[in-house]
Amino acid sequence: QVQLVESGGALVQPGGSLRLSCAVSGFIFSSYNMKWYRQAPGKERELVAHISTDGGTTNYGDSVKGRFIISRDNARNTVALQMNSLNPEDTGVYYCHRPTRGYWGKGTLVTVSS
Repeated sequence: QVQLVESGGALVQPGGSLRLSCAVSGFIFSSYNMKWYRQAPGKERELVAHISTDGGTTNYGDSVKGRFIISRDNARNTVALQMNSLNPEDTGVYYCHRPTRGYWGKGTLVTVSS
C-alpha cells in the first residue's frame, strides 16, 4: 500500500535550519509529482513546496521563497525539504503529499522558538 513517512521535525531556534525527509513506498515514486504542506496551530493547511517527477521544476509558497528548498532522490524514494532562516511563523506540522489520488503522510512537527 502507499505509505509516506515524514521525519526530521524538531524544536529549533529562530534563524536556524532544519531538514525534513519523506520516505515513500508502495508506488513508482519517480512517476509522481510531490508536495510539502504545513499546518500551523489554528490555521488551514498551506502549500509549502512542489517538485516535479524529475526534480526539474520546483515551486514555493510566497512565505518560504528564498528560504526553503525542496529536492528528491528517485533512487532512494525520498523527498526532502531544507528549511533555512526559520522564524516562529514556520511552526507547524509538515506533511508530505502525493497529489495524484491525494495521499498524505502523518506529518512531522516543527517548532521554531527561543
